Amino acid sequence: MANLKIQPLSDRVLIEPSPTEKKTSSGIIIPDTAKEKPQEGIVVAVGVGKKNEPLTVKKGNKVLYGKYSGTELRLNGKDYLIMRESDILAIMSL
Repeated sequence: MANLKIQPLSDRVLIEPSPTEKKTSSGIIIPDTAKEKPQEGIVVAVGVGKKNEPLTVKKGNKVLYGKYSGTELRLNGKDYLIMRESDILAIMSL
């Protein structure tokens, strides 16, 4: 996780998606056009939450989110997703 100078607003969360698989378990190389979008990642930054609704995720949490959730953005040469906390499906144990 890089030292980013970005602060999500309200109930938004910045996530660094996990890298996509390059090979299947049987050793077949997956081309870029056939790769699945990752559905898990690490929370890099969180907003302050809404009034009377504090956020439940914290920086450093590993989370599971919907396949088409969030907005993709590129910062400092890395890909990130910014989404509402409600788009996060679960916090995963490390």
